[in-house]
Amino acid sequence: MKYKRILLKLSGESLMGDDNYGIQYAHVHHYASEIKSAVDMGVQVGVVIGGGNIFRGVQGASKGFDRRQGDQMGMLATVINAMAMQAALEEMGVKAKVLTAFTIESIGEKISWRKAVEALENGYVVILGGGTGNPFFTTDSGAALRAVEIRADLLLKGTRVDGVYTADPEKDPTATKYTELTFDEAYRNNLKIMDMTAFTLCKENNMPIYVYDANKSGNLAKVLSGENIGTLLHY
Repeated sequence: MKYKRILLKLSGESLMGDDNYGIQYAHVHHYASEIKSAVDMGVQVGVVIGGGNIFRGVQGASKGFDRRQGDQMGMLATVINAMAMQAALEEMGVKAKVLTAFTIESIGEKISWRKAVEALENGYVVILGGGTGNPFFTTDSGAALRAVEIRADLLLKGTRVDGVYTADPEKDPTATKYTELTFDEAYRNNLKIMDMTAFTLCKENNMPIYVYDANKSGNLAKVLSGENIGTLLHY
């Protein structure tokens, strides 16, 4: 097996499917099924999900909310998504545990890397909610932090495109795909893969990032088997 432990980052928007808001069960079920396939391969899986399908702090600030308060509301949204993923996984017979960046005792224990690693080694999918627990940080930054904390072998960023391109392939038909990039090349080419804080944290801690199409069934298992279907970023 190429990877023993991974951290999967999904956007909150990926859970709402064709709806404009909220959680569409079919999409949660799809991602849960993909995660189950990784567990069945013997891979330890941590998950971070954004909250943009419910509330996004930056957008809230543009509408008059205090940014600090708005980001806290967004963090709570990520916990709702974590609970939805936990429910879908448990329906499939997969053990799943929610850990949160702040104390919500009836929902999940507060995150510590020791708790997360122990749960992973005991066969749980660990869903890490609440971002970093601090305002002004994105869930990309939260995913990078958690990947480094649990010593994941790979941070996977699941998107709706099959990797990193020279330009937005949905807007520019001449865009070409990278199969592999160094962090420095991504910096130089100003490629928008993750926010700069997350990207720098991964670079400084030698945490490789793999960008792939998470919407296509079977793709997660392909990545974990070593198939080159996306874009690998490395030191």
